[in-house]
Amino acid sequence: MFSTVLVANRGEIAVRITRTLRALGVRSVAVYSDADVGARHVREADDAIRLGPAPAAESYLSAGRILAAARLAGAQAVHPGYGFLSENAGFARACAGAGLVFIGPPPAAIEAMGDKIAAKATVAAAGVPVVPGAGAAGMSDDDLAAEVLRIGFPVLIKPSAGGGGKGMRLVRSAGDLPGALEGARREAVAAFGDGTLLAERYISRPRHIEIQVMADAHGHVIHLGERECSLQRRHQKIIEEAPSPMMDAPRRAAMGAAAAEAARSVGYVGAGTVEFIVSGDSPEDFWFLEMNTRLQVEHPVTELVTGLDLVELQVRVAAGEPLAVRQEDVSLAGHAVEARLYAEDPARGFLPTGGRVLALREPDLPHVRVDSGLAEGMTVSSAYDPMLAKVIAQGPDRATALRRLDAALAATAVLGVTTNVGYLRTLLSHPDVIAGRLDTGLAERAFAAPGVDGVAGPAGGAGAAGVPGAAGVPDDVLAAAALAHLLLREPPGGPGSPWDIPDGWRVGEAAWTTLRLTSGTGDPVPVRVRGRADATAEVRVGEAAPVAAHAELDAGTLAVTCDGRTRRYAYAHAAAADGRGTAWLGRDGQAWALAEEEPLAAGSGPAGGGDGVVRSPMPGTVLAVRAARGEQVKSGQPLLIVEAMKMEHTVSAPVDGVLAELTVAAGQQVGLDETLAVVTPAGASPGRDPGLDDVTP
Repeated sequence: MFSTVLVANRGEIAVRITRTLRALGVRSVAVYSDADVGARHVREADDAIRLGPAPAAESYLSAGRILAAARLAGAQAVHPGYGFLSENAGFARACAGAGLVFIGPPPAAIEAMGDKIAAKATVAAAGVPVVPGAGAAGMSDDDLAAEVLRIGFPVLIKPSAGGGGKGMRLVRSAGDLPGALEGARREAVAAFGDGTLLAERYISRPRHIEIQVMADAHGHVIHLGERECSLQRRHQKIIEEAPSPMMDAPRRAAMGAAAAEAARSVGYVGAGTVEFIVSGDSPEDFWFLEMNTRLQVEHPVTELVTGLDLVELQVRVAAGEPLAVRQEDVSLAGHAVEARLYAEDPARGFLPTGGRVLALREPDLPHVRVDSGLAEGMTVSSAYDPMLAKVIAQGPDRATALRRLDAALAATAVLGVTTNVGYLRTLLSHPDVIAGRLDTGLAERAFAAPGVDGVAGPAGGAGAAGVPGAAGVPDDVLAAAALAHLLLREPPGGPGSPWDIPDGWRVGEAAWTTLRLTSGTGDPVPVRVRGRADATAEVRVGEAAPVAAHAELDAGTLAVTCDGRTRRYAYAHAAAADGRGTAWLGRDGQAWALAEEEPLAAGSGPAGGGDGVVRSPMPGTVLAVRAARGEQVKSGQPLLIVEAMKMEHTVSAPVDGVLAELTVAAGQQVGLDETLAVVTPAGASPGRDPGLDDVTP
């Protein structure tokens, strides 16, 4: 067994690996970039070494810096987690060259399965069924287009290297093919350094079933059952479970045997996952999709139903030990379901978000496990993957596991960073999810925005129908935010005199104070308050009737009583230079950020849209500028491409007109809602305020 292992990753997976190393009595070494100074994975490791600046290429993707850190720490082995260098054969060889054990499969196995084209040929030769497709290194877009016409539509275009849905495009017609090939190739080069593409026949309403395999260096290969991973958005998994609700014992045995054979065909050692597509029309048919030569994000559900620690098995196999578990020893008990928490905004079309974690509440409930890299005070950067944590629940049956997961998500609050927690609860309550009628398009069909391709997912700018946040902020939340604003203005410990109380005092009754609260989507809502929030107050939301109200704030919990009903919220306040700031409130798994709009802004009308101002829909990096200053543009014409957390978003002109201002350039970092450009609407005079046209000097 090793005495010291360096974990070449960050976030929740680094924390999770460290937990097992500690249980094994193995010293753990974390690595970090400048963006992760003080991060949770750094604090929980036995030692930590700085790699370099925030960009992944200069830190977590720098093999040289990671190996130097391992030598400095005296490590004997490196665990790559997932993502970054976990499926990089060159890095595995570099570890061996430096005298370090790579806790993963042999480089040759990584190469054989890392190239999807070669992998399909390899497993097909071993008798494993594969989806019809085409693709090879060096094929041009024209070459691949010809093959697509032979295969027939619809087809799925995806990078031969890499995974996670990056660069993947569904193409339904020949007219959409050139743009899809261009975009997929560009994303493939950016994400994996390899622009080779693969085209596969798209299986309608497919289920995504994967088999966990484990192999040692002594010739033993076993499978640990399946995971259902059909709930996806943009080909990125959201909720996973084990076992699959569609699986029976004969089918599990057949798919498990095929997965084990696929692993044997490349001399596999360590933990791996063989992914299959199962037809919704004929569930008995399954086809090899790809093999992930690493630990999977969703591995906890397998651990909970088998009772095995997959990271421990990885470490022991890498240390040369034979597997202590045989196939006949593997049994599945109960059910487990996992939900992924992402830094994304469902109300804005699931665009990536970021920010500082002002307050954090993670569930501490029986039969619930949380794998998390979150900590209060940390900054969620757009430089890395948007997944923040995973919440996993188990039960004796599927219904119990789903119910426990929902309760755990309801107890989760991340304030300061918009997440998808509320959306996860809504998805889990969908009748087809509850019934186990799953396929890879369900999550997007259930909450598709009008006019948007359900497979590609909402393209941003507007929330999908039924998604939490898209319908506006509930009145009770608006009232709570207004009362919290009032509480912050009241002197602590009670007033020294009546003049210290910001209650609009006057002869007779107290005056109303009007706050215009905005969540960043939709129009600001006027909320009127008067009296003392911590004593007796009244609150009126919009045009509703005033109600008696009372609020108390203690240790980050805001208790609000309105009209005789008491609700409790997780609460945090983000101060601004003008003293107004933003109130963050969390309840039942949802979170709202409510800013007090300045009076001048309230009178100027909504920003963006019809006024021609083009703002960034997410914090990120400008990848490309598609138009020049002074150019005539049409509404909907692409102006820029912004990338964040490995996702591209095209920003288009909001109106017909002239691109009068362009404030950014390719490569520039931008913040959420930062002005990128200004389009002077057709018919307006550039540089002249239309509101002054009728003023006589």
